[in-house]
Amino acid sequence: MVVVGSERRQALEAVAPGGTLTLPLGDPEAAARAIVAAGIGRPFRAVVPTDDLTAEVAARAQALLGLPHNPPEAARAARRKDLMRARLAAAGVRAPRHRLLPIRPSPSDTALAAWAAEVEYPVVVKPTFLAASRGVIRADYPAQLIAAVRRIEALLERPDAIERGDLEARSNLLVEEYVAGDEVALEGILRAGELHVLALFDKPDPLVGPFFEETIYLTPSRRPPAAQRAIAAATSAAAAALGLSEGPLHAELRIDAKGPIVLEVAARSIGGLCARTLRFGTGLSLEEVVLAHALGRDDILAEREERAAGVMMLPILRAGILNEVRGAAAARAVPGIEDLVLSTAVGQPVEPLPEGHAYLGFLFARADRPQEVELALRDAHRRLEIVIGP
Repeated sequence: MVVVGSERRQALEAVAPGGTLTLPLGDPEAAARAIVAAGIGRPFRAVVPTDDLTAEVAARAQALLGLPHNPPEAARAARRKDLMRARLAAAGVRAPRHRLLPIRPSPSDTALAAWAAEVEYPVVVKPTFLAASRGVIRADYPAQLIAAVRRIEALLERPDAIERGDLEARSNLLVEEYVAGDEVALEGILRAGELHVLALFDKPDPLVGPFFEETIYLTPSRRPPAAQRAIAAATSAAAAALGLSEGPLHAELRIDAKGPIVLEVAARSIGGLCARTLRFGTGLSLEEVVLAHALGRDDILAEREERAAGVMMLPILRAGILNEVRGAAAARAVPGIEDLVLSTAVGQPVEPLPEGHAYLGFLFARADRPQEVELALRDAHRRLEIVIGP
């Protein structure tokens, strides 16, 4: 039996009693104890996180249940960007140079201006705990840094941001060097500390700021084999530096003239609906591969299918109300397009980065070569007309 844990009571409970569990996810230790208590008489065989917030909860619950697990502090470090940067630096793993900017209490304009004058630009300013590029802003000179800090401070006072991080996490901002270069994402499984690469994604659209909204992911990567091995090695070194050893892993890296630089390593699988891009063996989904590992069934782990695949996360260009999405049928008719999923309902408010944290939807494509996938995604996107009203 599968039990779904969430911080709010789920409608599923009405039709599947016992199939959901309401957890205090803001308190990982209490949430882990609640999982263990719910398993009395029917001990859980696996606890699988689905996002950054639940990664530490899962690690603590797995430890209490005697299951293979990441050390809870390692899972916490993977979620907290400031702790991650400190561990990577201590281990000598290539990552952006960084400084912490205390914002509790909020610095005065004078103090912030003096701090900004000492920074080597360009930099990227970000919260220590939010995901999906939320609150991540590039600054090329002091005035931009000051504006970014004030904007992020306001964001961190919003209820949906407060519930994602404790007071310690919200007390500092991370200010790190901007790294020029292409960006890639690696999806993997850690087995007793050994990284098994499931997929390497290219991101063909430049991510140069001022905000960093991701759009297209393509796999397999078109990078040379030696470059792919270097990316895997850097990811493995980063996981070891954080102390991660078990379960799904999602990493983001940039590639400069010297090789890969680790931006993020998360103790969970890829977010949103992007996992639908991946198929393994005879058609296994990424979720099935992750569950198989969690249940100790690494014998059924398989390699990714040979065909190229990709996803386009439909960007939100401005804030407002989603009034209409036109051209969906034409987009779905593009050769190579497998599906168009609109995850935002008409009539709902939408908000772009850096304050927003959702996409309008997802386009999925599959073809013989990555180039064909990319062309299909771009062609389908051009056929969509997103109507956003005030």
